[in-house]
Amino acid sequence: MDYNVIRCARAILRVTDLEASQKFYVDALGFIETESNDEYIYLRGLEEHNHHSLVLKKADSPAVEALGYKVSSEQDLDALSRMFEREGYATKWMEKGSQHALGRSLRVNDLSGLPLEFFAEMETVERLLQRYDLYKGSRMQRIDHFNCAVPDVEAAYAFYKEKLGFACSEYTDTPEGNTWAAWLHRKQNVHDVAFMNGKGPRVHHIGFWLPDQLALIHTCDVLASMGYGEAIERGPGRHGLSNAFFLYLRDPDGHRIELYSGDYLTSDPDFEPIRWDINDPMRQTFWGHAAPDKWFNEASNVLDVFTQKEVDLQAAKLEQHKPTFVI
Repeated sequence: MDYNVIRCARAILRVTDLEASQKFYVDALGFIETESNDEYIYLRGLEEHNHHSLVLKKADSPAVEALGYKVSSEQDLDALSRMFEREGYATKWMEKGSQHALGRSLRVNDLSGLPLEFFAEMETVERLLQRYDLYKGSRMQRIDHFNCAVPDVEAAYAFYKEKLGFACSEYTDTPEGNTWAAWLHRKQNVHDVAFMNGKGPRVHHIGFWLPDQLALIHTCDVLASMGYGEAIERGPGRHGLSNAFFLYLRDPDGHRIELYSGDYLTSDPDFEPIRWDINDPMRQTFWGHAAPDKWFNEASNVLDVFTQKEVDLQAAKLEQHKPTFVI
């Protein structure tokens, strides 16, 4: 490939109340607030050296504006643009200076309708990994992954593998042999993005890495003490898939955040994807307890990169762009 997607790198969430969001993400969860104004809050984890990994943008209604991936160079952006255009996708350039702290970026709705963003340059800031005096809340470290509900997991998997160079770490099959969900990565852990079959395109959650399992438990204590007990949707627990510890939260606008720690290395070229049966109760929670129904049914709507309106669910051009699916 003529381009190198490095990792998931930032997300832009539209929120209706910046003050409420700031209290939740900064005061309770312990994100570092790099900058803020009346329209935006730029957040990062303690170990991140880029300006931000999460943007909260004031809006009339909640939605996901973009899921951002970092690439190696400016030349990668041009090559990605050519690839998408060859495949029949309309692309949008965001010039340097049009977004705070970010260089030139490329935006496109993928075959499922998800709003993707690719960039090579972002301002750097002080890394606070060893500023233990600033550790509070969940002791947030870094962004880890996106999880998305899409109408056709196999089509999404094939496109990300064949056109973007992602690899599969784990996947879930139905008894009929259909792939219900897949975990794909560029960096060397379990995933940068996961796809699950469902009403979509929607963003199910954004995952952030915590330093250890006790940080998840401490987060629950902090949230309860601050009156956010109802924000705890699921967990703490351990996934069968990924082996990681998890805690799912809902922010004041209903966006779902996963706090995540303890998965494994996937860098070896002979690593074989791990298969799970959809009826295996240890798949979603290694200890066996089931997720609540709303965890499967509720997710955040996404925006069209051109119109900035919500993408119609199930409206993706799957047949036109559907490559051959191979695990």
